Amino acid sequence: MKVLITGAGGQLGRALQASAPAHVDVVALDRQALDIADEAAVVALFDETEPDLIINAAAYTAVDRAESDSAEAYRINAQGPGALAAAAAVQRTRFIHVSTDFVFDGSSGAPYAPDHPTAPLGVYGASKLAGEQAVLAAHPQALIVRTAWVYGITGNNFVRTMLRLMAERDEVRVVADQIGTPTYAAGLAQALWTLDAASATGVHHWTDSGAASWYDFAVAIQEEALAIGLLVRKVPVLPIATSDYPTPAARPSYSVLDKRSAIALAGGSAPHWRVHLRDMLGVIKANG
Repeated sequence: MKVLITGAGGQLGRALQASAPAHVDVVALDRQALDIADEAAVVALFDETEPDLIINAAAYTAVDRAESDSAEAYRINAQGPGALAAAAAVQRTRFIHVSTDFVFDGSSGAPYAPDHPTAPLGVYGASKLAGEQAVLAAHPQALIVRTAWVYGITGNNFVRTMLRLMAERDEVRVVADQIGTPTYAAGLAQALWTLDAASATGVHHWTDSGAASWYDFAVAIQEEALAIGLLVRKVPVLPIATSDYPTPAARPSYSVLDKRSAIALAGGSAPHWRVHLRDMLGVIKANG
């Protein structure tokens, strides 16, 4: 089976390549190799490669910059997925698109089900929602998987930032009133492969299990890193409010996702976020 992975240079793209089943022939393309919003290039690529499945892990993820760069955010997050989905539909190719918890406004007091009304707070979330709509319009049998708070071994992410700050500073201050679920890219990648094997379609959610604030996540990072010697000293981790750390884009204050439909399709359950955090830090430690 030939699988085309876009956004191959990102955290999820790399994890998808690392976890690809043995029978899969992966064609991995980063943003330099393919502009997903270039319809002609997308069609030519499909004609050349004739993939059985495409997983779109490409995205404009600079949440704050999107507020002043909306045209580019929509080009990559909406126009691009639409072009990929249209080309996939013509060739009857299975299509998986990865979306985000930012399509919700954070006002719910309970985990968001896939069919909960969407209400993005900013350009990033709105552009990702537009991408979902473009995908389903072009390819009704596509699979859309929303996720949240993704981090991985490679790339810039919250875990690596915290490790650096905790090594450099005498204290760190972290927002404590935004609640979500940290999600290990390797676990998400495996879930996507499993959902494809189950022939899943429609909109579903996948994250690790449990919930945490960014402050909770930071405290856990320090505890787990100290336990394996990845950090050598403990520094105070101080909780702050979102209002103490203003950003150009608003974030949902609560974005825990209800993933029961995906679990029913995939079988089993998702590991707790802290288990995956421990795994990830162990890999960093082992790789020096």
